[in-house]
Amino acid sequence: MSHDPRVSDFPPHLSTSIIPPPLGQSSVNVLLLLHGLGDTKDSFTNLAKQMSLPETTCIAIQAPTPLPFDLGGFHWGDDITFNQSQGTMDYDTGFDKASRILKEDIVETILIQKRGYKPRNILFFGYGQGGMAAIAAALAVKIELGGLVSIGGPLSSSFFDKLDSGVKNRTPLIVLGGSSSTLITQSALSDLKKAFQTVEYTKWPRPGDGMPRNRDEMLPIMKFFARRLQSKSGVPEGSVEIG
Repeated sequence: MSHDPRVSDFPPHLSTSIIPPPLGQSSVNVLLLLHGLGDTKDSFTNLAKQMSLPETTCIAIQAPTPLPFDLGGFHWGDDITFNQSQGTMDYDTGFDKASRILKEDIVETILIQKRGYKPRNILFFGYGQGGMAAIAAALAVKIELGGLVSIGGPLSSSFFDKLDSGVKNRTPLIVLGGSSSTLITQSALSDLKKAFQTVEYTKWPRPGDGMPRNRDEMLPIMKFFARRLQSKSGVPEGSVEIG
């Protein structure tokens, strides 16, 4: 059985919020939540509390780099660039730094080595640029994790030349996006299917890749968690897990 992670486990340059499992439940799984471009961990801290996933510790992680010019918020990219024609920030500027932090500092060192979680019990949930960072981290880890949810976050173009068509990542992925004005295009789905063995896609009947707005939009994510989260409830102490 894993031991609950603590804020003190994390490097001082990382800001995290840890939401324990519902009262009286042990921590079997851990879900890492990564916010979108220009946001902070606070929105996903609230989301984790609302989901109240059984036997699951949720950790909302703030991206390591603040936006420039006192814009507020943080980003996951290796750089920050602006699209002059659209007046927006580019979301895909490489994820080497973020994936290294997520893979080495958090997944491998803190969760697996220090706190004793099995890779199969570690999951990611990312929105937008946070979804791209989660995908990059899962590909960097290489071994199968419990699962990955990406809302409006495609595969970074920095991976296009690295894909090996014969070897796909075994971490199950669900990706969600709008029916129009979305980054989850057919081309983006094709790229993800080159990288991951199992890709589930939900297209919401509305434009844009915003966060779920109602129960129906959230339902595919909760069903994914129901399939992928593991449980020790009712399992006798000393039992051996098979599969």
